[in-house]
Amino acid sequence: MTAGALAVIGSTIVVSAFISGVFGMAGGMILLGVLLIYFDVATAMILFSIIQLASNGWRAVHWRRFVLWPVFWWYVLGSGIAFLVMHHIAFIPNKATVLILLGLLPFMVEALPAAWRPNIEWRGVPLFTGIATTVVQFLAGAGGLFLDIFFQKSRLDRKTTNATKAAATTVSHVLRAVYFGSLAGFGDLQAKIWAPAIGLALLGAVLAPFVVERMTDDSFRQWTRAIIYALAVVFLVRGGWLLWQGG
Repeated sequence: MTAGALAVIGSTIVVSAFISGVFGMAGGMILLGVLLIYFDVATAMILFSIIQLASNGWRAVHWRRFVLWPVFWWYVLGSGIAFLVMHHIAFIPNKATVLILLGLLPFMVEALPAAWRPNIEWRGVPLFTGIATTVVQFLAGAGGLFLDIFFQKSRLDRKTTNATKAAATTVSHVLRAVYFGSLAGFGDLQAKIWAPAIGLALLGAVLAPFVVERMTDDSFRQWTRAIIYALAVVFLVRGGWLLWQGG
């Protein structure tokens, strides 16, 4: 891999970890999109999981006093169920599928009537959320946007939302790495590749709280929507181009 490619990946890791730390989503979409340029799907998913595990894990620890632990534990149970089912199916999507799903997710979420969107605080919803979000994670790679559907009706502030989502997605990152690693192997992902990546992810994550503390809940939601839809268009175009070329 060239020095230029390593510089692009390194800077993307820092920026994506920072964005995820601020908004609780979107950063993963950016990072996975870049990793898919340089790696096959399985390798990109595993490296993505390792990097996101570092940044999400740090956020979960940093904001741990705001985590809604009952929601978290039910989410973990649902994630475990989804993992067992998906591992039995053993499906690995191609790059075009991953990118198109990433691009479609925001529009699919927007198309869902507000009255139909469940509340993460309702009984039974965290379990279903764990199942559904983990399936999306395995198919599209980044499931943070889908997970957000279940938080939109809640009255949780940005800190509680970020903390609970960080704790939940940390579990999903572990399961995704195990899923793709067990099906496709870990390839050439040596410590000299993922160790610096973890350091860069932590750098971006550490910087994020300084911005979160200064944002209002309204600006938090506005910036989140703008970033997500811009990324969605890029992924749809790129995924469509790959599909046109044969995958």
